[in-house]
Amino acid sequence: MAAGVAVGVWVLVLSLWGAVAGGQNITARIGESLVLNCKGAPKKPPQQLEWKLNTGRTEAWKVLSPQGDSWDSVARVLPNGSLLLPAVGIQDEGTFRCRATSRSGKETKSNYRVRVYQIPGKPEIIAPASELMAGVPNKVGTCVSDGGYPAGTLSWHLDGKPLIPDGKGVSVKEETRRHPETGLFTVQSELTVTLARGGAPHPTFSCSFNPGLPRRRAQHTAPIQPSVWEPVPLEEIQLVVEPEGGAVAPGETVTLTCAAPAQPPPQIHWIKDGMPLPLPSSPVLLLPEVGPQDQGTYSCVATRPRHGPQESPAVRISIIETGEEGTTAGEGMDKVRQKQRQTDPKTHGRGKAPENQEEEEERSELNQSQELEEPPQAVMSKRLTHLAPCACVCIHGALTPAHLKPWRAGALPHASHTTSNVYSSWGDDAPVLEGEEKEEVGKTSQQYISTFFLLNL
Repeated sequence: MAAGVAVGVWVLVLSLWGAVAGGQNITARIGESLVLNCKGAPKKPPQQLEWKLNTGRTEAWKVLSPQGDSWDSVARVLPNGSLLLPAVGIQDEGTFRCRATSRSGKETKSNYRVRVYQIPGKPEIIAPASELMAGVPNKVGTCVSDGGYPAGTLSWHLDGKPLIPDGKGVSVKEETRRHPETGLFTVQSELTVTLARGGAPHPTFSCSFNPGLPRRRAQHTAPIQPSVWEPVPLEEIQLVVEPEGGAVAPGETVTLTCAAPAQPPPQIHWIKDGMPLPLPSSPVLLLPEVGPQDQGTYSCVATRPRHGPQESPAVRISIIETGEEGTTAGEGMDKVRQKQRQTDPKTHGRGKAPENQEEEEERSELNQSQELEEPPQAVMSKRLTHLAPCACVCIHGALTPAHLKPWRAGALPHASHTTSNVYSSWGDDAPVLEGEEKEEVGKTSQQYISTFFLLNL
């Protein structure tokens, strides 16, 4: 037990000696003077002592003595053997050693580790947020400390408690810059937080600067208290398309209407195939004369203050390719003849609708046989008479110059470019075309022309 106490005493003595006669940490403010004492040096000359410096100003140990010259304005030895640094700078950081010999011949060494500091201006939060949205990441602000040395650190607090960055609910983006001339630091820290729903409506945020030196207190910013609101989702957005279904023929018009009931009305923007359309905000999107370039998937996005964007269900706009070429010339003539036979008293018995396919075929063969018995000129005249409203006629079959003589001679009425002109040319003898007959004649004359003859030739 006694041995253990003795060892403890010796450790205490050695530790005290090391703190006094060994190494000692000294902090000095930049621009102020610093005096380092040389332990064991005589108070008056003659003195046997020597100072050695290894700092940012030296490449190796610099030696100073009472008998030597001063080191410019950087340092000099005082009459009592102490070392004076008139204005400490960043380059004066380093190790200082003094070795002194007393008149009795005892040698004493002193070691100092010098560090300098500069107190920056009070930190502040720039670009502070006035409002935060619960449930989503929000930038609170940027804390800045300027003109300090060493760089130090910044830390954030929420309601007086430290905020620890975790990369999820709390994230901090830090940046440190050093002035190229003064060597002083500017430190900034940007805070982003995700606040839980149902929390405090006015949380208190603050920031502090820690210089990182012993016995130096942290500096705190003025607190900020942004308001917190919780987003209320919009009612479900409806996207209405006209015509219904979004399938249209080429050249038709499509109207898309984004129905987002809210007050005030939200901003409406449109998306096609996942890409925003460069259009001003509007609840209606009009697609006139739809073409292949308009096909795709459309949706609208509604946005209003204090609410996140909300997208509607998508709709598909497609073009219908009917693939129908319409009524051919021959089919149109047959329908016209059939209509006339049904209304002609001379063919009343033959004009009834066929009861089955066989009856229709027999009737068609009978009509063809009757036309074969007539001269070609008569057949063609009948056909052209039915098609008189047309400016040009589709003729099936071979014609000889003799067939055309009645037309050149004026046997057929003169035809004009419009139906009204044609009827006026006929006068009282103009045939009456109505209903389906007139429609079929129009289709025949407009869509399907294989051989053209002007009627006034």
